[in-house]
Amino acid sequence: MRASLFITCYNDTLYPETGRAVVRLLDRLGVTVEFHPGQTCCGQMHANTGFRREAFSQARRLIRLYGDAESIVIPSSSCVAMVRDQYPGLVDELGDRALRKELDAFLPKVFELSEFLIDRLGVDDVGAYFPHRVTYHASCHGLRGIHLGNRPFRLLAKVRGLEHVPLQNLDRCCGFGGTFSVKNAEVSSAMMADKLQDVLATGAEYCTALDNSCLMHLGGAMHRQFAGMKTIHMAQILASTERSPAEEMA
Repeated sequence: MRASLFITCYNDTLYPETGRAVVRLLDRLGVTVEFHPGQTCCGQMHANTGFRREAFSQARRLIRLYGDAESIVIPSSSCVAMVRDQYPGLVDELGDRALRKELDAFLPKVFELSEFLIDRLGVDDVGAYFPHRVTYHASCHGLRGIHLGNRPFRLLAKVRGLEHVPLQNLDRCCGFGGTFSVKNAEVSSAMMADKLQDVLATGAEYCTALDNSCLMHLGGAMHRQFAGMKTIHMAQILASTERSPAEEMA
């Protein structure tokens, strides 16, 4: 099986270790990973701030770049939500019928990482080993946008050595929301304070999620409070083994 990795501009710029973890994980599962170096942004930040034409150009580029892909794996719930929820409207808005046909063929091939593992590969035990107490933060896009459901928990439950500590108020937003945290800083900070209280109450060593944007927001708050807890993308946990622990691969 082949899979094309769309790493997202956010991960590529700030968290390249996530992409490396995805490649290690999929390679271990026998998936041939392809990578298009010409990939850029999905256009989410453009669309969310009103730059529709710029977002459309990014969407068109992505659709055509991955036109021949067997599957496209995206380790970011927010970018998957952008593709599924906003691409159809962008393409229809400008009346590009030919591109709409390409989009219709493209969308079924797009998978968030946990979706790809469980729905496409049919596995929830990926042979991971991560002997730590971990709590899981459900991002808004993953929870409400693409409806990941219990997929993340099924994957965590099969990681050897991992103790999952449930997070209270799981459906509560961390307050990041991309430009929301900049434009509405006070509201965002208040939301983060509530979320952080729940996260720290777990006593976990790590807080994991499927979106590095949320983890950056949470990690910054933890750092400012000298909390001691660490953040880690779930791809790094799933890629971790006894021979190659996540701590050595970061």
